[in-house]
Amino acid sequence: MGFAALVVCPSRGEEATLDQVSREEASSAISSIKESPPMTQREIFYTSDIYDQFEDEVASLDLPLHSLGQHKQFHGRIRTVRCLHDNGLVKAIANEPGNGQVLVVDGGGSLRSALMGGNIAKAFADSGWAGVIIHGAVRDRHEIEALPLGVKALGSNPRKSAKDGVGVRDVPVAIGNVEFIPGALVYADEDGVIVDARAL
Repeated sequence: MGFAALVVCPSRGEEATLDQVSREEASSAISSIKESPPMTQREIFYTSDIYDQFEDEVASLDLPLHSLGQHKQFHGRIRTVRCLHDNGLVKAIANEPGNGQVLVVDGGGSLRSALMGGNIAKAFADSGWAGVIIHGAVRDRHEIEALPLGVKALGSNPRKSAKDGVGVRDVPVAIGNVEFIPGALVYADEDGVIVDARAL
């Protein structure tokens, strides 16, 4: 199961685990995660608390990613892209309905060129994505910081990427010590990134 404990059950008006709620409430809670809107103030969580509760049942990413964007805490179902020095797929996905999902971009850890800039980040925010996690570089950090979006990135570089659309999407990607599987849950804050694939 996913982190239903982090979702407010509408009929109870409080946070609860799946063991504490009825099947109907649990189904509603999971549905709210699957198509969750960008984080709101009442949906506060901390990755350290999640890890303390579940430990080895979840995966904690061992990479020092920078936290950007207005939403320092964000979560959602994972979508993925694997690309290298080409952000054509990232740009295309940014204009698709986000439904509170999080795009994980495996750029091979390269900082040679930026896989997302301010315009693409704005498209993600406008399309209802909760956040973007990039194993690579971004640019226009000043623009990204002003957007209602969660962003984690390895670094930054003002150099543009190619836009030929070379890469693959919606496949499992391995970044650092963690495998990001489409449909799994990811939680991110200023401490780091937690992945929960137990609901798959």
